Amino acid sequence: MTRPQPPGSHRRGADRPAPPRPPVPALVPVPGTPRRTGTHRAPEGRPDAATRTASRPRRPSPPPGTAPGRTVVVPAPRTAGPPPAPSVPARTLRTASAPPDTTETTTVLPATTRATPAPDPAPPAAPEPAPPRERASRLLGVDATRGVALLGIIAVHALVEATDDGTPTASYLVFGGRSAALFAVLAGVSFAFMTGRARVRTGPDLRATAAMLATRAGVLMVLALALSWTDPSIAALILPYYAIAFLLAIPLVPLPTRVLAPLAVLLCLGVPVLSHLVRPFLPVPDLGNPSVLDLVTDPGALLSELTLTGAYPAVVWLAYMAVGILVGRLRLSDRRTAAALLAGGVVAATAATGLSMWLLGPGGGYAAIAAVSPPGILDSAPTIADAVTGYPDGVTPTSTWWWLATVAPHSGTPLDVVQTTGSALAVLGAVLLLASVTARGAGPLLGHLLRPLAAAGSMTLTLYVGSILFMNSPLDDLGPWEGYLWQVTVAVGIGLAWRRAVGRGPLETAVSAPAHAVRDRLRGRARDRVA
Repeated sequence: MTRPQPPGSHRRGADRPAPPRPPVPALVPVPGTPRRTGTHRAPEGRPDAATRTASRPRRPSPPPGTAPGRTVVVPAPRTAGPPPAPSVPARTLRTASAPPDTTETTTVLPATTRATPAPDPAPPAAPEPAPPRERASRLLGVDATRGVALLGIIAVHALVEATDDGTPTASYLVFGGRSAALFAVLAGVSFAFMTGRARVRTGPDLRATAAMLATRAGVLMVLALALSWTDPSIAALILPYYAIAFLLAIPLVPLPTRVLAPLAVLLCLGVPVLSHLVRPFLPVPDLGNPSVLDLVTDPGALLSELTLTGAYPAVVWLAYMAVGILVGRLRLSDRRTAAALLAGGVVAATAATGLSMWLLGPGGGYAAIAAVSPPGILDSAPTIADAVTGYPDGVTPTSTWWWLATVAPHSGTPLDVVQTTGSALAVLGAVLLLASVTARGAGPLLGHLLRPLAAAGSMTLTLYVGSILFMNSPLDDLGPWEGYLWQVTVAVGIGLAWRRAVGRGPLETAVSAPAHAVRDRLRGRARDRVA
């Protein structure tokens, strides 16, 4: 009788001779079982014993003396260590027709031995990575779109929002609300990229991802508190609101797409309505940049402002991140996907704008708002339409439900969220289409246009903070348009130079390095526990 060998021991090395092969494999019968003679060949039209036992479940062996036993052939498991010792003697067989370096061992066990359980099903594979050229096109398009959002938000801060009589300016109507919404959608796209463009499975992966996003939120909040001395009338900091929104977005990453898609629609349409119901019972926000003193003296009021009543309420802006996660799971390097984003975004933005105009005009919305508004709102602009457009600062008054029909910048209404989401998707789709043309070498002029935008978009956090510091310094003694063009030129120039010389922006590294370190440490602990 031959001692069972561990898997892989049949391979012959340079100093190990090949073991002798038996001419014909034999089976070890169970005592008391009728002996079979002849070669191991199944009758014509019937599978052999090994095939039958591998394709159907085992029957329990009968008590001794009631029925003859049965011999079962079970493939030996391929494991790193030696196989478990059988309860009765077994014999290792080799396939006679296989070459020495590819033979597979088979262990013959009596019928009283249980069959080897099937291995656990493997988890679904991650999305297939895009080819290098398509991946470069996707990254160029996403970074360039971030650059567009950065230039838009600088325009909102640097340019004039309204004329002397209170009429909103054209620049504010174009960039107001839309640029910040584009930032939020792209933040959701980044979440999808960080999680492999797929849902995160519950368990160690989800804990590591949650810790990474929470660490990013913490670093952003620390940075926001360090900038609390800046003037909110120049620029209301979006960073503390983003930090809260990052925390709220953690439960979204493990959701499958079929669940996340209707949830994103519900967030866009339902959360502003719930906010309209709740805000009358919450403290009035001061709309200042939060400080450490606010965090210590009145944390409840600060949390209320950051989540529901402030300039960028995190609960409302969570809808943008949900949409961004959905978009990030798409194949953005596909031109059809980019075209669908462009067309769908234009349709959504146009439909929301048209519905708002009909509700407020022929529907009687402007008249209803004027009837319940205090004189301060009515006197802020020459017409009620201009007053409704320029008054909201993150949220609308709760004096009448008709306020929810506006699409005014930073109003946070259902139609405003749909319109700004559609605008963000349209801009992203258009830039992705341009990037796909550039990636195929057919548009050198487009490449010269997109690459500077992508360079600035790759370090938006650094350039955003630099813009805030500049506008709150004595250096900003320029006119609105002169100061804006100067900031754009410097931002693009710094982005190109830094990306070519260093790569990732300094504040981007300060945020991502600790987040990735926490994620990798948790993953390492999980692997150690498994090992």
